[in-house]
Amino acid sequence: MKRLPRIEQAEYVIHGVLKIVWDDGYEGIVDLRPTIDRGKIFTYLQTPENFRNFTIAEYGHSIGWVGHAGEEIDLDAHNLRTKSENQAKLQKLVATMHY
Repeated sequence: MKRLPRIEQAEYVIHGVLKIVWDDGYEGIVDLRPTIDRGKIFTYLQTPENFRNFTIAEYGHSIGWVGHAGEEIDLDAHNLRTKSENQAKLQKLVATMHY
């Protein structure tokens, strides 16, 4: 069974974007702006100050925020890793395109 990645470090880059380091050494940028723009539970994260105030969960399984009413907003390490890898692939593809 493949071991799921864990988050070791994360830092705020700009509103909606985090730089994350996983326990296997992979470093990636994750653009969460499309997720935040969906609203609903993510509406809390539309305020830059709120987005910046994240924590890494114990054992690095997720990154999370606590909303105004105490609700937890968590994004798991595996999905963040997948999103980071996919965004990096797309960025490389776009860089090779000639217009």
